[in-house]
Amino acid sequence: MTVPSSRVASLAPMADLDTHLQMIQTTIGRLAGQSTTIKGWCVTLTSALLGLGATSTTAMLPGVAIYVIGVFALLDAYYLTLERGYRTLYDTTRTRTTTDWAMTTSAPKLTSIRQALTSWSIAPLYGTSLALAVATTIYAAYR
Repeated sequence: MTVPSSRVASLAPMADLDTHLQMIQTTIGRLAGQSTTIKGWCVTLTSALLGLGATSTTAMLPGVAIYVIGVFALLDAYYLTLERGYRTLYDTTRTRTTTDWAMTTSAPKLTSIRQALTSWSIAPLYGTSLALAVATTIYAAYR
């Protein structure tokens, strides 16, 4: 059985669109994976710094943990903002009938990164870690 040539021509743009959507979805998956990696590194480094800081004679190590948590939180918020941009690109691309193969999004704005810092996937982990680091720093400074 053969498919009429007019039917094949109409299927080609949809196949291209599916491939483009898969490319965008792969990028979203990589960004989400990076976010998970960042969280893992933050927990590992923070645990090590706070563990050493609680037993050391100086409050510097828990203080460094505060800095580390802040840097990782900002990096995680940046990746979440990028992921949201690609999700928007996916939503606009999926309603098209043809594709231009665009993989660009707008550059993350500072307000978007600030908004991402308060999201449910970032605020609880880094907020709790920050509170623990501050408490450990205070404990190490006054013992």
